Amino acid sequence: MSKFLLHINGQDHSVQAPDEESLLSVLRNRLALTGTKYGCGEGQCGACTVLMDGAATRSCQIPAAAAAGAKITTIEGLERQGRLTPVQDAFLEEGAYQCGYCTSGMIMSASALLHDNHSPTDEQIVTAMNGNVCRCGTYPRILAAIKRAASLSAGGTR
Repeated sequence: MSKFLLHINGQDHSVQAPDEESLLSVLRNRLALTGTKYGCGEGQCGACTVLMDGAATRSCQIPAAAAAGAKITTIEGLERQGRLTPVQDAFLEEGAYQCGYCTSGMIMSASALLHDNHSPTDEQIVTAMNGNVCRCGTYPRILAAIKRAASLSAGGTR
């Protein structure tokens, strides 16, 4: 067991865990941040996506000890003072979810995309979201939500 410091959602958390324990496991089981979901455990489905230094990262594939020193944002850390982000608003407005299991990972990947590219094309959205799996098949609504979020972020109207 090692002790390390994780900077998550603007707060420091001292964690004691085995070096190989995944960031996902630490988030969910040690810090009760359960918005990040376990999906495949292989980094292929995107349900466990968090932002690590602004980049969409599969938390099931990162040892928590390796995340020490990084700025980590989970779905719980996106809202500010009770206000959702444009991506979160757009997912709600477009109904870009059905069962909701993949939604937090989708929102995190979309947030990383729109941080880097404020006006992505459909092709760029599809490429950025490749690897985020929605078993309910709401992909057209997810695409619409990301396009809406890009418009909202750019000061567009609803």
